[in-house]
Amino acid sequence: MNVIIIEDEKPSARRLQRMLNVLNIEAKTMLHSVEEAVDWFKNNAHPDLIFLDIQLSDGLSFEIFDAVEIKSAVIFTTAYDEYALQAFKLNSIDYLLKPIDDEDLKTAVDKFKNRAPQKQAVTLDFNDIKNLLVNPIEREYKKRFSVKVGQHLKLINIEDIECIYSENKGTYAHTNDGRNYVLDLTLDQLENELEPHIFFRVSRKFYVNINAIRDMVSYTNSRLQIKLNNFKDQDIIVARERVKDFKNWLE
Repeated sequence: MNVIIIEDEKPSARRLQRMLNVLNIEAKTMLHSVEEAVDWFKNNAHPDLIFLDIQLSDGLSFEIFDAVEIKSAVIFTTAYDEYALQAFKLNSIDYLLKPIDDEDLKTAVDKFKNRAPQKQAVTLDFNDIKNLLVNPIEREYKKRFSVKVGQHLKLINIEDIECIYSENKGTYAHTNDGRNYVLDLTLDQLENELEPHIFFRVSRKFYVNINAIRDMVSYTNSRLQIKLNNFKDQDIIVARERVKDFKNWLE
């Protein structure tokens, strides 16, 4: 299978390449910009499958399709909110949310392998997806959680939560008054429930509220350590592959 990766962050591209190697898939070609990709497609046979980041250093990757008729299947890699990408589902195009998970990658590759050959090529209207990304559909996010405290139910307003974290297979909300409450949702299930301008998933273990951040400190291996106003139970570290998206989110 001929596979290429188009990703402007070279460490992310190499990480994906290593993950594909584990699946016995070799991605020899890695491209890093719209311009480089357009030139490559004009001068090379198109691959069976492309792993394509939506946001490249010199523009949206959709510009590649404006310049060249792509005859390959595409799996998008992106940090965009999953809800905003419903058009990908409607058009049977796969996508992976960053940072890419091993199991999600395997599922996407297996889905590609099981497709009928005539369905491999890209056939959707990319303008529809571009419009959706620029003007995402308005939706309601969670405003509060109901939690059980003894025999009682308590309402916690979302703005009172400093962070949400997982520990020992449980999910907890830490509030401004220093208390922890058990939630009946996993962090993955909260992916589309939390307002993305307020909460960011800095690692597999933590969501943080932007309004609760007291300080940010450089940490080992190009990571960041987050210090919140009250939460001191454990260190909150931004995963290395999420640092760039985290910095963009802060702005």
